[in-house]
Amino acid sequence: MRETKQNSLGRGEGPVPEPGELAPLVAWYRERRRDLPWRRTRDPYAIWLSETMLQQTRVETVIPYYERFLAQMPTVSSLAEATEDQVLTLWSGLGYYRRARMLHAAARHMVREHDARLPEAPMQLRALPGVGRYTAGAVASIAFGKREALVDGNVARVIARLFAIRGDVKAGKGSARVWAIAERLVGEVLEPPGDWNQALMELGATVCAPRDPSCEACPVASPCRARALGLERQLPMITPKRPPVEMRRVALVLASESSVLLARRRKEALFGGLWEPPAADETGEPGAALARLAKRLGVESRALHAVGEVEHVLTHRRMRVAVASGPLGRRRRWPLPSEEYDAIEVVPLRRISGYARASLVGKVLGMAGLARRLAKPARAGLRSGLP
Repeated sequence: MRETKQNSLGRGEGPVPEPGELAPLVAWYRERRRDLPWRRTRDPYAIWLSETMLQQTRVETVIPYYERFLAQMPTVSSLAEATEDQVLTLWSGLGYYRRARMLHAAARHMVREHDARLPEAPMQLRALPGVGRYTAGAVASIAFGKREALVDGNVARVIARLFAIRGDVKAGKGSARVWAIAERLVGEVLEPPGDWNQALMELGATVCAPRDPSCEACPVASPCRARALGLERQLPMITPKRPPVEMRRVALVLASESSVLLARRRKEALFGGLWEPPAADETGEPGAALARLAKRLGVESRALHAVGEVEHVLTHRRMRVAVASGPLGRRRRWPLPSEEYDAIEVVPLRRISGYARASLVGKVLGMAGLARRLAKPARAGLRSGLP
């Protein structure tokens, strides 16, 4: 007998899909799936790396980073042996840098505790730094064939529509219900769990889109409760995000024809461990932050000139950075710009791709007219250590 649920409004949702009715999804996935590099391997390390990189990041953005990272750090051991600076350099521009630090910490943990291999047991995976419920489920099911569920944004959207879940699927009871359904399905379907989980993700990424689902192309449109109720464009219900907090900063680009001054942010700071032109929060009177920064570095303010402003949007912050530039001069030693930094160095422009930096730095240097003189990231080499 097919199960009938009550929704939050007290009306019967009608019969919900049974696992057997969703079986066409895996056949569709095997026929229509995108050819992605991490789908060509069963190497647990490569799968773990891809799942970490894909968190909150688009597939097309991840592919070159994934391939470059694997080429230079192809094993758990090689990742564990690298310095954090080398790891962050390969990650530069991908964002969410805590993921890179946790990836590095997890590799070192595996060398100590698991003979430099990813453990198969989901609970042991969850014990690794940076590995949460989703990543553990992905690695366990895809790499090791374990019947473990996973829920990301795509899977939550697919399940919310298939089962007509009307609560917020990203929080509270709605999230708990999505996970419960995902766990029941992966336990009951006859297909390999890795293929099943990837099929759910692929459907959400390519067909069951957030705003305009292509129901006519969906292999499980028939049992979909949202479609039956005419709610496919209303579900899932998600609480609107808070607008990002605005931050204003000033950055000082001191450069010559061949070099630029960069400072490294302390680990505990925003963009921790990454290199950038010296910068400071813009507080007080206009121009005051730049004057303080110039004084700290021992630079004459009259030698500087404003070149423009760049904007950089993070998940919870919108940064507006006023950019000023000036001559680098011939000094060999530079003081730290502020407590936000722990190192400072004159960097040859041809070597800048070997320094870990956020994509914001490219915008700042571009505003200062240095974009054409920067080395291309695709050919970046890794420095052997820190200054």
